[in-house]
Amino acid sequence: MQQNLWEETLSVINKSINKESFQMWFKPTTFLSLNEEELKVGVPTEFSKNYLEKHYKIVLEDTIRRLKNNKVSIDFIISPGEVRKEDEKKDSSKSFFKSNYSFSNFVVGENNRFAHAASHAVAQAPASIYNPLFIYGGVGLGKTHLIHAIGHDIKKNLQLTVKYIPLEQFMNEFINSIHSGKAINFKNKYRNTDCLLVDDIQFISGKEGTQDEFFHTFNTLYDSGRQIVISSDRPPKEISTLEDRLSSRFESGLIVDIQPPNFETRVAILKKKIEGYKIKIDDEILHFIATQIKTNIRKLEGALTRVIAYSSLENTKIDINLVKKMIADISTENITKTISISSIQERVASHFNLKPSDLKAKIRSANIAFPRQVAMFLSRELTHYSLPEIAKEFGGRNHTTVLHAYKKIAREMESDQFLK
Repeated sequence: MQQNLWEETLSVINKSINKESFQMWFKPTTFLSLNEEELKVGVPTEFSKNYLEKHYKIVLEDTIRRLKNNKVSIDFIISPGEVRKEDEKKDSSKSFFKSNYSFSNFVVGENNRFAHAASHAVAQAPASIYNPLFIYGGVGLGKTHLIHAIGHDIKKNLQLTVKYIPLEQFMNEFINSIHSGKAINFKNKYRNTDCLLVDDIQFISGKEGTQDEFFHTFNTLYDSGRQIVISSDRPPKEISTLEDRLSSRFESGLIVDIQPPNFETRVAILKKKIEGYKIKIDDEILHFIATQIKTNIRKLEGALTRVIAYSSLENTKIDINLVKKMIADISTENITKTISISSIQERVASHFNLKPSDLKAKIRSANIAFPRQVAMFLSRELTHYSLPEIAKEFGGRNHTTVLHAYKKIAREMESDQFLK
C-alpha cells in the first residue's frame, strides 16, 4: 500500500511533463520506504538526485500532499542497485574514449584556458550551466581531446550514459536507418543518452535531412535536461548553409574557441609528451621543434614521436641535426610555398583581369565585388587568418563583410559548377 503512493505520484507527474523527461528522471527511480513524515525514493546517481531536488522536489511534495492529505517530505537516496544494471544493459553500445585524452594530460595555455575551464565545468555538472557547449578551433588544436575528456569524467564519476559520435558517422547511421527501416532505433539511440558529444559538426553543412534529424535530437535532449557538447572548426555563424534554427540553438549555450598555442605552450606540450616515453631530451631540441611547428598540436606531437622512434630504432642520439632531418618535410622553415592572402588576391585578380589593388579598393561595382567575395572566401578556406584579419587585408573592411562573402560564395558553389 505504501508503494502505491509513489506509483500514484508518478502517474500524476507523467501526465504533466513530456515523455522524454519522465523516462529520463522518473523511470529509473525506486520506492524505498514511507512513514508519516518522509518518503524515501531511490535514484541511480548523485546527478539524478541533485537534478530531481532542484527541479521536481516541490512539485512532488505538493502532489503527495494532495494525494495523502498531509505533508510528507521526499528524501532522494542514491541507490544504484538494479537500476544501474538495467541502464548498463540499455547502454550496450558503450562509447569508447581515447585513454590518453583526459583532463590530466591536457596542457593548458592562454590559447585554450577558457575552453578547458568550460569543459571541466560541464564534466562536473552536466546540463547545469553550459548547455550546449560549443567548442571551435582549427585542426589539431585539442577539440577532440576535450570532448573525450568530458566523456571520460561524466561516465566514470557520474555513471551516466554518454554517446560520442563524429557528425559524419551520425549522418551515415541516419541514412542507413532510413534504408533499413530502423529509423526508430536510430532515434532512440541518440535521444535516450544522458550526454551527447558530437565532433566536427561543420560537416552538417548542406545536409538538409541530417540537419532536420539533428535539430529534433538536439531538442529532445535539451528539453529533458541532458548535456550536449559540440565541436567544430568554425563558429556556428560561419558554417555555410547551416539552418538558422540550428545556429540559434548552438548559440544559446556557451561558445568557446581554441587558438593555436604560443611558443611556451608548445614547449609544455612537448615536455608532457616525452613523459610517456620516459626519456630526456634537451630543451634546445624541444625549443627548435616548437619554433618549426606552430599551428597544429597533432603535428607537433607527431614530429616528436617521429624523432623518438627513429632514434630508438636506429640507436641514434637525438641531436639538432637528427631533428632537422626528421621534421624537414613538415617544418615551417622548409615549406617552399605558403598560401597567403596576398597570393590569393593576385591569383583571383589575374583570373578576372583585375589588379590586386582593385580588390582592396572601396569600389562596389559588380565586376569587382564578386571577385572580391571569391578572394575573401578562398582566404577563409585556405589560410589560418581570422575574419577581422582577412577584412583588414581587403581595405580595412568590417569582418561581417567577409562572413557575408564567405556564406554567399559557399551557397552559390552548390548550384554553380563553373564557380566550383
